[in-house]
Amino acid sequence: MESLHPRVRLLWAGRTALSALVLAGLVALVDRLLYSLPLALVVAGWVVLAVAGAVHALLAHRIWRFALEDDALFLVRGVVTRTDTSVPYVRVQHVDTTRGPVERVAGLARVVVYTAGSRGADITIPGLRPARATELRERLRELAGESEATDAV
Repeated sequence: MESLHPRVRLLWAGRTALSALVLAGLVALVDRLLYSLPLALVVAGWVVLAVAGAVHALLAHRIWRFALEDDALFLVRGVVTRTDTSVPYVRVQHVDTTRGPVERVAGLARVVVYTAGSRGADITIPGLRPARATELRERLRELAGESEATDAV
């Protein structure tokens, strides 16, 4: 099984720290208008949330794995609730490589696998080097094409 690039931990921890900062700002605004909380309490709350986010990012990175097996893409992820997913290649409709602005700065990309079936049935593999993401996208495309040919009636 293959793991994600370690730099993805920084993205995940940064996203949590930013969310915690927005929440702390809202708490400070409500505090200013309605209540009187000590500023140290607001800052302490932000620190606790940011540290919890960093710990969660480290644990998520340790758990997140994926593998291209004989007939399916297999993923393991989740810190609190562990999720094992098997995506048969025959269900793959198309595959994208995506790089948002923050991912470009970090030198990372993600692969999104769209599957046939229910609405919103897509799988995202984050935290890949761009070259690895392109390679994975092409390999998944090949495997989906091969499985479609063998599955034809």
